[in-house]
Amino acid sequence: MKIVNLDHMSANPLVPEVQEAIIAAMRGNYGNPSSQHRMGEKASEILENSRESVAGLINAAAPREVVFTSGGTESVNHAVKGLAWANADKGKHIVTSNIEHTSVIRSMRRLKMMGFQVTSIPVDEYGRVSPDDVARAIRDETILVSIMHSNNEIGTIQPIDEIAGITREKKVLFHVDAVDSVGVVPIDVQKLGVDALSFASNPFYGPTGMGGLYVRRGVKIWPLLEGGIQENNKRAGTENLIGIVGMGVAADLAIRDMESRIAHLTMLKQKLLKELPRYIDEYSINSHQQYSLPNLVSVSLKYIEGESIVLMLDDENIAVSTRSACASGSLRASHVLLSIGLSYADAQGTLVITFGADNSEEDIVRFLEALQGTVNTLRKLSPLYKKAV
Repeated sequence: MKIVNLDHMSANPLVPEVQEAIIAAMRGNYGNPSSQHRMGEKASEILENSRESVAGLINAAAPREVVFTSGGTESVNHAVKGLAWANADKGKHIVTSNIEHTSVIRSMRRLKMMGFQVTSIPVDEYGRVSPDDVARAIRDETILVSIMHSNNEIGTIQPIDEIAGITREKKVLFHVDAVDSVGVVPIDVQKLGVDALSFASNPFYGPTGMGGLYVRRGVKIWPLLEGGIQENNKRAGTENLIGIVGMGVAADLAIRDMESRIAHLTMLKQKLLKELPRYIDEYSINSHQQYSLPNLVSVSLKYIEGESIVLMLDDENIAVSTRSACASGSLRASHVLLSIGLSYADAQGTLVITFGADNSEEDIVRFLEALQGTVNTLRKLSPLYKKAV
């Protein structure tokens, strides 16, 4: 039986064009982009062509503003720590939100151990940050604000351009974690007005383990990795040329197919939300109705536990998630769901459903039918459900 993948946030397949580009790169025996002989010059040319493609995806003013990384986690760590370290002479206060990815949270925790102070602001019941709260949190010694573009668990998109207006006025650097947005929805760093932006390749069907960090020209940032002078002296280490080639092709395809991909994903999301009440009751949707990713639905099912649903659906060859793959295995309720006001029990009964270009309307129907049977079975066994009815 065909596996229905509704967990594209965890991993996406490589599209054929990217696979072919990677295979060609592997067979091409490319050299080291830092070498000064012909092989190195050819590798450097390929590297910069890919950088230009990736820069085009986010509309960077110049390709040099893009630093290639090993993925979203490194990109976030580099941005948060590197910007803080490089600007510590101006102050040691940072502003963030309560629903950031763990890579941001743990980077902030490390900085606090080094004497930095962090203010984490709340969100509303849809997971939206208030720009006014950001403005109130900024102090004279504030050097950095880090707010994600879209949340990886509930899909809510933040008012980044409004926050950027505040940070520019107050002369504070603004970093945005856009790992789950770039290549999925249009991202224009110039229109957004951000100073740094983290992203990864796999959300737009590029290779896993490849990412990028946009750093606006003129912004001071310390390297996270020390060593050589690669990546315009912002990240040491020989570049993953094969991965970068794949990421460049994926970026070109994302630019070309953005409109059609969004239309397809939106159709699948609307179908799921429209049909869901026919199959189950007593649930809540955890996202903003207007400002949210087109490929993600977070639904909390009352009286049952999400991990059990995932395992039973897996037996039906249907893949979904309960939260970010980076946080899987944790017995604690999601900090994101608790921050938007869910109870611990409802947070534990949450599914994160993420669509991809390979999904169809038939996949949605199959999922809903399997979900109905799974929920009915688990609720019959649930003491919480028996008590409620």
